[in-house]
Amino acid sequence: MKYQNTYKAVFLLLIAILAINFLAANFFERIDLTRDGRYTLSPAAREIVSDADSPIVIEVFLEGNFPSEFRRLRNETRQMLEEFSAYNSNIKFIFTDPLEESNDAEATAQKFYEDGMPPARVSVQESGKSSEVLIFPWAVARLGYKKVQIPLLKNKLGATDEERVSGSVQQLEYAIANALNKLVYPRDKKIAVMRGNGELPDAQIADFIKTLQEYYFMAPFTLDSAAVNPQKTLQQLKEYDLIIEAKPTQAFTENEKYVLDQYTMSGGKSLWLTEAVAMETDSLMNPSGKTFALPRDLNLGDFFFSYGIRINPVLINDIYSAPIILASGQGKNTRFNPYPWFYSPLTTSPNDHPIINNIEAVKFEYANQIDTLQNNIDKTILLSSSPQTRLEGTPREISLEMVSREPDLASYNDGEQPLAVLLEGEFTSAYNNRIKPFEIENPRDESPETGMLVISDGDVIKNDVQRGEPLELGFERYTGNTYGNKEFLLNAVNYMLDDSGLIDIRSKEINIAFLNDQKAAEEREKWQVINLVLPLIFLGIFAFGFNYFRKRKYLK
Repeated sequence: MKYQNTYKAVFLLLIAILAINFLAANFFERIDLTRDGRYTLSPAAREIVSDADSPIVIEVFLEGNFPSEFRRLRNETRQMLEEFSAYNSNIKFIFTDPLEESNDAEATAQKFYEDGMPPARVSVQESGKSSEVLIFPWAVARLGYKKVQIPLLKNKLGATDEERVSGSVQQLEYAIANALNKLVYPRDKKIAVMRGNGELPDAQIADFIKTLQEYYFMAPFTLDSAAVNPQKTLQQLKEYDLIIEAKPTQAFTENEKYVLDQYTMSGGKSLWLTEAVAMETDSLMNPSGKTFALPRDLNLGDFFFSYGIRINPVLINDIYSAPIILASGQGKNTRFNPYPWFYSPLTTSPNDHPIINNIEAVKFEYANQIDTLQNNIDKTILLSSSPQTRLEGTPREISLEMVSREPDLASYNDGEQPLAVLLEGEFTSAYNNRIKPFEIENPRDESPETGMLVISDGDVIKNDVQRGEPLELGFERYTGNTYGNKEFLLNAVNYMLDDSGLIDIRSKEINIAFLNDQKAAEEREKWQVINLVLPLIFLGIFAFGFNYFRKRKYLK
């Protein structure tokens, strides 16, 4: 009987172990106890992860001796990757130190630069001494022969290391999910880059187009044939999911406008970077240092007006702005110096829309004011000038002499002005109840749900070119600043064409608490004494009390 009970107990124990293993293998649940839910993957991220049916290896270069803020970024990155890996064992990751096997830190840094992953130099304050540390805030995700770079550190003008890391942690889930999205899903959307109306040349939009090619099929498209065969032109344009008009300078014909209008009526989406004033910084580089800003008529006024906006031929003069870089000296003694230039506003974000959530300031040049008009279209002002803005009508003389003048702050009282407006909803045709330029099959006066983003400055998409090679969009080579132009435009395109809801991850709010380094340094000795002395005092009290009560017990 005794042995029977033993065998029975062992048998029941084995059954219990097997049952527990079966349940653990088939039913998965994780509990996130953080207040902001930072370790709970968004539905879009979980969907992407679940579709990864082949091993994806993510190599993270955040390893080494870092300041405390960047150790926090490394730890948060590791925990986030553990969440991705927990949902799908095909997601694997490793942390490596690029400097561990290299004796030449500068050569390693140069290699990362050439691969498009610039390292960051951060200052370290320790025991009253300052030093500089080189870190590589990047990861690379690989699936077979495909690889995607993942930026882990967000730069922010004027931000402290804590603010940079906090913003970076905020975007960790999006950055990783975005990379996996590129690897897991094939490209299926098509974008037309419009040509034929004096748009920016290929070299000046090359960086952004190259970035978009990681997500979508890209092709140039011209409306020239709208003059002779508009029906065919419209049918060809309808094959694209989105069009990009990058700073047109030549007026549109009625045929071209009607093709674009019927494209929108068919549900096509569009990104317009257009201006109502003709003004370029290059035109100031003459002996007088002066030029005129003139109104530019693209014959689009009625087109945009019918959709609910108007781009006015006035310049935005904004105290909160990026500098202009002017050269002084000659030959080897040439110096490039920054000067205040209030025609290059650095825009603010009046809301927390996913397109502009947690991005760097976007740099504009000679931007125009956008009026929003009353109709049934939902309009979201994504970017605007600062409260200290002055509107200046055109024609107007622009002179470099203004860099040496003190601004009259009292005159900057026009308040925030819209510079980028997102329109969403069911559009009414600009040619509704009007004579059509040409006849087409099945013309439409109302569109299905669609979207259009209008930006009142074509230079937002323009990258610099150095020695024939395009530089990164938003990068200012003379100051080293990187503005948020590229991220803003990429978010906008992803938002308008996003099927997976990936862009919604950007709205997730995470609060990060950091150690106050200054306070820690000031109170270091106090806490060292407390940590060393208090345990000894408590131990002494316990020993004294233990002996005292022990003696009393046995003396009785």
